[in-house]
Amino acid sequence: MIPFFLFSFFFFTFFSLSTQHGQNQNNSLSLSFPLIALHLHPNTSSTLNPSLLSPNPRPKTTPSSPYRYKSTFKYSMALIVSLPIGTPPQTQQMVLDTGSQLSWIQCHNKKKTPKVPPPPPTASFDPTLSSSFSVLPCNHPICKPRVPDFTLPTSCDQNRLCHYSYFYADGTLAEGNLVREKFTFSPSTITPPLALGCAQDTSETKGILGMNLGRLSFASQAKISKFSYCVPTQTTRPGSLPTGSLYLGNNPNSAGFKYVNLLTFKQTQRMPNLDTLAYTVAMQGIRIGAKKLDIPPSVFRPNPSGSGQTMIDSGSEFTYLVEEAYNKVREEIVRLVGPRLKKGYVYEGMADMCFDGNAIEIGRLIGNMVFEFEKGVEIVVEKERVLTDVGRRVHCIGIGRSDRLGAASNIIGNTHQQNLWVEFDLANRRVGFGKADCSRSVV
Repeated sequence: MIPFFLFSFFFFTFFSLSTQHGQNQNNSLSLSFPLIALHLHPNTSSTLNPSLLSPNPRPKTTPSSPYRYKSTFKYSMALIVSLPIGTPPQTQQMVLDTGSQLSWIQCHNKKKTPKVPPPPPTASFDPTLSSSFSVLPCNHPICKPRVPDFTLPTSCDQNRLCHYSYFYADGTLAEGNLVREKFTFSPSTITPPLALGCAQDTSETKGILGMNLGRLSFASQAKISKFSYCVPTQTTRPGSLPTGSLYLGNNPNSAGFKYVNLLTFKQTQRMPNLDTLAYTVAMQGIRIGAKKLDIPPSVFRPNPSGSGQTMIDSGSEFTYLVEEAYNKVREEIVRLVGPRLKKGYVYEGMADMCFDGNAIEIGRLIGNMVFEFEKGVEIVVEKERVLTDVGRRVHCIGIGRSDRLGAASNIIGNTHQQNLWVEFDLANRRVGFGKADCSRSVV
């Protein structure tokens, strides 16, 4: 999802994955989970956008168990992982999101609401069934952040508990209490209680696994040194769901990855359009077919206001480009297949490079699309996947205008991360890429 409402609170205690005996095993941690890519609602993102909502925007080991899942959510291609939360664990379906910080789950006290039909057993979390669940009071530091230029939308509820309420950019409402709870991956691999949201009034049915660089992201609190995922292609056999993989910790495939460094920014830098908690990389350019587009590398880097940063976002389906880059891409597409464009059609108000002809044939005419990074690292979108099926026999280039989101960033979405391992090496401040058949990488 697009980065967004920055949950960069102060938090004084850091946690790590540990065994029952309290031994930190971060360096050898390797937990793997199925990751389902589900084509859902046509809205493209559900991450909070500060420019819209704020006046000052800004080798493999055996896992504890395999988790199967399916979901609905308000963006088209959601990456869903099921994780065991609480004591004893309750399986919760969460959207993997490298573009946001706060993790939250759906909470529902099934015992105390007899007039409300209970949801399916795994659809929401019942706090009364977990011995490790606790709520945060209003006077907790998280509820009163001390970051000067940030205000967390929290308040005290009638029980003097820390209550949050906010809207995502697509209209999704999430509100509830800030709580602490354990993730129980196996009897010997359990996190101490981590801070997350317990949503009690939301327009959606799944939670969020926030994985950005913020202090309250799941990755930061659990002190996971690296994580990686493999996004399967959208096409699959009838009756089955495209399923890839998520690793927390070491990935046995990483020997073949190619890495780019993350750009770092001081928290004190005051750039109104910059998300300092995003995974920002130095993109160098874009090729379509054999042609390198005439786009200066500076277009893909933040300017003095922070506009132009390029980030890797698992929670956004489409890729979004700032105006100068988008116009150059569209100019080349028009040159190659202009007569085949669907005239007057704009998908979701953001993407106007769409077709209703033969997608395979049009893809061959366009050729591969390549995102170029430093050190010769590339994300190659093969011609067979240049077009994205948006329904009703319409296919679009999976690129939209970022300004239509109210964003000023370049965002590499998950549609351009298909059949690719993407590893976030937090310890070494870098992102790795490795070509893969992600549907065969299921654990």
